[in-house]
Amino acid sequence: MTSRPEMYRFHNGEKAPLQFAQGEYASRVAGLRKIMVDKGVTAAVFTSMHNISYYSGFTYCAFGRPYGLVVTAEDCVTISAGIDAGQPWRRCFGDNITYTDWQRDNYWRAILSVSGADAVVGFESDHLSLLQKTKLDSYLKPKSTVDLYQATMVQRMAKSEAEIEMIRQGAAVADVGGFAIRDAIREGVREIDVAMAGRDAMELEIAKRFPDAEYRDSWVWFQSGINTDGAHNPVTARKLQRGDILSLNTFPMISGYYTALERTLFVGEVDAASLKIWEANVAAHEYGISLLKPGASCSDITHKINAFFEERDMLQYRTFGYGHSFGVLSHYYGREAGLELREDIDTVLEPGMVISMEPMLTIADGQPGAGGYREHDILVIHEDDNENVTKYPYGPEFNVVG
Repeated sequence: MTSRPEMYRFHNGEKAPLQFAQGEYASRVAGLRKIMVDKGVTAAVFTSMHNISYYSGFTYCAFGRPYGLVVTAEDCVTISAGIDAGQPWRRCFGDNITYTDWQRDNYWRAILSVSGADAVVGFESDHLSLLQKTKLDSYLKPKSTVDLYQATMVQRMAKSEAEIEMIRQGAAVADVGGFAIRDAIREGVREIDVAMAGRDAMELEIAKRFPDAEYRDSWVWFQSGINTDGAHNPVTARKLQRGDILSLNTFPMISGYYTALERTLFVGEVDAASLKIWEANVAAHEYGISLLKPGASCSDITHKINAFFEERDMLQYRTFGYGHSFGVLSHYYGREAGLELREDIDTVLEPGMVISMEPMLTIADGQPGAGGYREHDILVIHEDDNENVTKYPYGPEFNVVG
């Protein structure tokens, strides 16, 4: 019987252009290696989609299989499943090893081939499951383990110029989706039909702006009526009715990078009670944007917006924090939790950070002005102020449509 390998290198074809230049990835890995030296780590073993994508450019599709990235002082190697053949190598910075499924845990044997045994292993406590942590200990037999979750998150929070330009492009694509949605809104149309118009417009725009990219994962949440009460409510087949409150949410995904546009709209007309709440949320949005400056802390900004709503007797309608970071993240992976506008986050804004402003008020069904009101812009923090990269207009003047 032919012997079956535990792993192999299937470097099929030529390396494809990545979303960033090779020097961008080299700089990120150099920053990681500095973290490793500071913490005494000799082998960093990443399992999360966000860190693997950030350091290597490869954004995996797990489908129940584990993926990895191992970084040592000399090597930077992605670990991928055989089902993907040569694509992970073509789409990664550095080397790639394919593990086979002829026997269980060849994944960990492939990692061991790079990390070596008895290393000081860095891992991600926010992603590695208890089962896989047990296997890490069993196969790698580390001298010790060090949690790199916090340190790598802090590194990702500081965006390079190339990342900021990617986010600008993504915000522009989100705007394209927003305008397509606005054009599709009319009485009797289903939420799903409007959502598809926005998604299709964004995917075409991404392909135009990034002809060398891979295309996947862009989506739209378009909600109407009671379906607007939650920020992440799925699309349905509900038909739009005159006077409905609407929530427009476009999310283009470009090579692992997430951007978003979120807006409140109404179909045809807006009643007085709804208009009052909408205008208050818009005012909070504008006030919040004015607070996003270097030197301000996330918690202080949050308390100030809380006070703004409290003065108007609307704080009780707030449903979540007022904003979050951008970069390599998605609705099913990643999040830079250290940069969120919440009471319990004391991170100070610095130039190079990117953050949203997105206040939301939710009024229960049956009450005057019922529905969810949310505006969302993306802000780049500069030396003295911020740059708003979202261009789709907000407020009643532009967004009573259909």
